[in-house]
Amino acid sequence: MEKRNTRTLALIVSTITYLLVGAAVFDALESETEKKKSGYYFDEEQIIRTKYNMTDVDFNHLRRNIIQSVPYKAGTQWEFAGAFYFALIVITTIGYGHITPQTDAGKIVCMIYALIGIQLCNAMYKSVGERLNIFVTYIMKQGKKCLRLKKTEVGQTELKIVTLSLSLIVLMPGAAAFMHFERWAYIDALYYCFITLTTIGFGDFVALQKNNALEEQPHYVTFSILFILFGLTVISAAINLLEPVISAAINLLVTVISAAINLLVLRFLTTNTKDERRDELETVDVALTAIRHDGDVITGNGTVVSQAQE
Repeated sequence: MEKRNTRTLALIVSTITYLLVGAAVFDALESETEKKKSGYYFDEEQIIRTKYNMTDVDFNHLRRNIIQSVPYKAGTQWEFAGAFYFALIVITTIGYGHITPQTDAGKIVCMIYALIGIQLCNAMYKSVGERLNIFVTYIMKQGKKCLRLKKTEVGQTELKIVTLSLSLIVLMPGAAAFMHFERWAYIDALYYCFITLTTIGFGDFVALQKNNALEEQPHYVTFSILFILFGLTVISAAINLLEPVISAAINLLVTVISAAINLLVLRFLTTNTKDERRDELETVDVALTAIRHDGDVITGNGTVVSQAQE
């Protein structure tokens, strides 16, 4: 098998295996909680329907209205502050899904805006991340000079440690701030920060969605926007530094899997060749041991091959 094909197959196998392992882990962790919550909400639904004597149509209508009204608890979403926050969520590909365009014109503009903005944002963060690493390297060199250390050069390992530490400094105090503003548990706030800055953006936790925050808490709006902008810069810098390490680990894994695939293919081909050779020998042996009986030529399994003429 060609090397490129083997590598591609190895990457596919690795990804599928990673997905299967992830599915098994999340199944084990989350399935029981889901069943309990599902049962709880079903019971609550039945209680409400019975108490207020609601039909299925009325209940579904009420539920839909409640769900659709959630984004408006933050205040007017499409004034400048909310629209800016939405634009930021679009071009950074965080995509919480908490607010979406409702008009046809808005949807069309959103698609075009995203196509251009995402590329621009990616290029900007990559460049800024590289500049941040250069700046951190400069600061570390100056620090070593101030301490009068003999070796003032900054190694890659030192730079990675500092950048990762900076990432934690952004995540952990940021989580504390969101815990304060949103009244979340700290683990939920930390989870929100990580999901946001890695641009996964599930949307199960979204800042600025309570108590008319977009209209009445401009300082919190400013903090949230700056947190995303600066946090993505730091995470981008960390990814730039860790990319060679991650690539090396992936290449090692792919090399091992590729070797295993080549071994399996070779084993399969060798086995097939042996089987074909054995079948050929058996055919020749049967032909040589054909039995002539009453003028008929009969093979070893009793099939008549030809009729002899007397």
